[in-house]
Amino acid sequence: MTANHLVSTLEAYDRWAASYPPEAHNPLMRAEQKAMLAHWPDVAGRRALDLACGTGRYAKLLAQSGAREVFAADFSAAMLRQVSGGIPVRSNMMRLPFVGDAFDVVISGLALGHATDLLDWIKEVGRVLGKGGVLLYSDFHPEAARAGLTRSFKDESNRSFTLPHCYYGVDDQCGAITAAKLTLEVVHELRVGVDCREAFAGSEAFYRQWHGLPLVLIVRARK
Repeated sequence: MTANHLVSTLEAYDRWAASYPPEAHNPLMRAEQKAMLAHWPDVAGRRALDLACGTGRYAKLLAQSGAREVFAADFSAAMLRQVSGGIPVRSNMMRLPFVGDAFDVVISGLALGHATDLLDWIKEVGRVLGKGGVLLYSDFHPEAARAGLTRSFKDESNRSFTLPHCYYGVDDQCGAITAAKLTLEVVHELRVGVDCREAFAGSEAFYRQWHGLPLVLIVRARK
C-alpha cells in the first residue's frame, strides 16, 4: 500500500504535470466534460480563456470550437509547458493579468476549489468578461467532500498525493454569482451512478456505496 502525501497545490500540480494528458483521462473527467459540452457557449469568432487550464484540455476544445483567440492561464509552469491549444499565461487565478472586458468566454474545469476566496474569484472572472460574456465552470461537488471523498493522484513513482481543496456550498456559489452582478443560467449536478456510471476497476462497489451522491457541479453564468 502506498502512503498518501499532503502537498501544496502548486507542488501537487507540478508533480502531476508529466503524466497529466490534455484530455479527459478518467471516468469522472469524461462525465464532467460531457456535461460541460452540453452547456457549451457559442465561442465561434470569440476571444476565450481557459482558466486554471492545467495542460490545456479546454483550451484545445475552445480552439476546436472556432474561438478567434484562446488564452490558457495556470499557475503551474510545468502544466503550461504542455499546453498546445492556446497562448499559455502563467498567473494566479485570483489576480489575472488581463484588462477588464478582455474575454467573451471563460471556461474553468475542476478548479474553483483552489480559489482562496469564492466571491473574489467570481468578481475577478466578471472583471475580465465583457458585457454578455459567459462563464462556464465545473468543480467537485461539496457534498462529495462532506462524504469524505478527496482529490488525489499518483505520480510516476506510484506515490499517492492528496490535493488541498476548498469546498464552497452550492447556495454560496449561486449567491456569489449574484453578488458579482452576473446572471445565473445553469446549475447542473452530476450524480454517482446516474450521470457518472462508466465502468472502472472497483466501480461496482463504488457505485453501490455512493449511488446518487452529487460528485461534480456545473455552473454557467452570463455578465
